[in-house]
Amino acid sequence: MSGSGQKGFEGWYFKHQKGDDVVAFIPGQAESGAFIQVIWQEGARQFELSDLTVRNGMIQADRCWFSRQGCHIELPGISGEIAYGPFAPLRSDIMGPFRFFPMECRHGVLSMAHTLQGALVLDGCTHSFDGGLGYTEKDIGTSFPRSYLWLQCNEFPKPCSLMVSIAHIPFFGVSFRGCICAILYQGREYRLATYKGVQIPAFAPEHICLSQGSLVLELDIAPSHAGYPLRAPQGGKMSHTIRESCNTHLHARLWKRGKPVFDLQSDHAAFEFVPGHGS
Repeated sequence: MSGSGQKGFEGWYFKHQKGDDVVAFIPGQAESGAFIQVIWQEGARQFELSDLTVRNGMIQADRCWFSRQGCHIELPGISGEIAYGPFAPLRSDIMGPFRFFPMECRHGVLSMAHTLQGALVLDGCTHSFDGGLGYTEKDIGTSFPRSYLWLQCNEFPKPCSLMVSIAHIPFFGVSFRGCICAILYQGREYRLATYKGVQIPAFAPEHICLSQGSLVLELDIAPSHAGYPLRAPQGGKMSHTIRESCNTHLHARLWKRGKPVFDLQSDHAAFEFVPGHGS
C-alpha cells in the first residue's frame, strides 16, 4: 500500500504527552501521496514520504515506524523512539452501527490512554515522555467533515481520558449533526453518541452540553491560541487546511442521574474546530 495507488485517504494520530509537552505524529496516505505530519506545542510540520506500508499492524513510513508497541522516528530535525504500554481500547467500535454504512470519514479509537517511555529530539531540544500518556486514533475515507469539532484530553488531575467529536455528516442524500464521545474514568467507559440517542442542548466552540438518558456532560473550552496548521483530506487529497491547538483549557463535568461523576480541569487538551454553514 503506497500513496500513489491510494484511493481516498488513511491516516493515524499518535499523540505523546507529558504535562504541557506534546508531540503528535500523523502518518498517512492519500491520492496526493504518503506523508507524516507533526504537531507540538510550538508548531507543526509536514513531510512528504516516498512510501508508506502497513503490514502486521506496523506502519512503515520511510525510515519511521509506528505500532502498538511504540514508534521510531527519523525525520529532518526530529528523531527518537518511544515505547508504549498496553493499549486501552474501547469496548466496541466508536462508530457503532454507522461502521456498516458508506461514510465520507470513518473514525476509530485505537487507544484512549497508554503509558509512554522514551524521548524525542526536536530541533536539538530533548522531549522526554517517560511516565507520560499516549492516545491513538485512525481515520479512513475520502474527506473530513465540512464542519466539525474534535477534542481529546487524557491529562487530568485524576486518571481520565476523554474524546468527543461533533460533525456535519452527509448520509444517503441528507445530513445531520453527528456526535461520538468516549470517556474512560476510574475503569469505566461512558459513551455518548448519536446512535445511542444523545441530544446536544448546547454546541459552540467554547461550550458543549451533551445529554443522553441519565448522563449529562458539559465541556467548557478555551484555546490558548488559534492553533497550528495541519493538512486535511478533501476528495481523497490532502488539500484542505485545519488548525489544531495542543494545550487548550478544558473544564469537563459529567453527571449521572443528577449526581456528579467528575468535575475536572486541564490545560492540556488537543482541540480542532472547523466552522461551516449549517454546522
